[in-house]
Amino acid sequence: MNSTPAPAETSTGWTRKHLLGLRDLSGAEITMILDQAAEFKRLALAGEIKLNALKGTTVANLFFEPSTRTKTSFSLAAKRLSADTVDFTASASSLSKGETFVDTARNIEAMGVDLVVVRHRSSGAPKLLAQHLDASIVNAGDGMHEHPTQALLDLFTIREHRGSLEGLTVTLVGDILHSRVARSNIWGLSKLGARVIVCGPSTLIPPHIEALGENGVEVSNSLDQVLSETDCINLLRIQFERQRSSYFPSLREYAHFFGMNGERIKKAKKDVLILAPGPINRGVELTPSVADGPHSVILDQVTNGLLVRMAVLYLLQKRREQEASGEVSQ
Repeated sequence: MNSTPAPAETSTGWTRKHLLGLRDLSGAEITMILDQAAEFKRLALAGEIKLNALKGTTVANLFFEPSTRTKTSFSLAAKRLSADTVDFTASASSLSKGETFVDTARNIEAMGVDLVVVRHRSSGAPKLLAQHLDASIVNAGDGMHEHPTQALLDLFTIREHRGSLEGLTVTLVGDILHSRVARSNIWGLSKLGARVIVCGPSTLIPPHIEALGENGVEVSNSLDQVLSETDCINLLRIQFERQRSSYFPSLREYAHFFGMNGERIKKAKKDVLILAPGPINRGVELTPSVADGPHSVILDQVTNGLLVRMAVLYLLQKRREQEASGEVSQ
């Protein structure tokens, strides 16, 4: 069934041209995105799956790093809104012939692209494109900097289950040092009133992280010590591809001290939520009984990721249309 969603009240207030990270967004702006995602979920539950909201819009997915979930989610989000999509693969591009990153993006934009979703191994790559392209840029993960839509879907999932993030304690566990997901979550959680704890081996906790976020971040090197006070546990993947040395003796030891298993679930709050951005390493960050257990909202995160990315694409394009009509300035 085709339809155009009734414009949510939040959409008319969106003024940003790009989504490069959550650090620069206000709590109100983050809430706008979550509310728009909730509106899309309401429409989906009512049977409005395929919408005409972005008909005539072209979205290019420029992924310079391997991705399954994020790339598929953005592509499907664009198609659910009736946008045309262009999928870019770095290995089959003119980059292999010496063309620069910016020139590649500008040539793709010249084909009539309105929105560019970019993932890149270098921190700051989306910001660079925002400085050279007229299209709106969405950061789908840049180096160790940010991954805003992953954090937004985490926030949306927690809010959906708990009603609000205000006053909740959320613990991010694992490879904080290399995690762009952790950084975006810290900004998003703190701006919506949550208490944030980062937990992991001291070698995987970056220096001065306590100063990150709106109200600072707490650091713990013991998951067992913070279990009883944690409402939501977000288990981050050990990012071996970004590590240049060994940060802990073995995976077995890491799982022993920081893995979420059946024994730790018994020590946690009865209504604790278990999140993981994926892909998950079963038996390392968490055991199968936890990943598939009643506390896990991991598959909810995947479902909600589609809705959040629909919301981001929708809000950015509506802002572009308002700019074209003179309602907002560039």
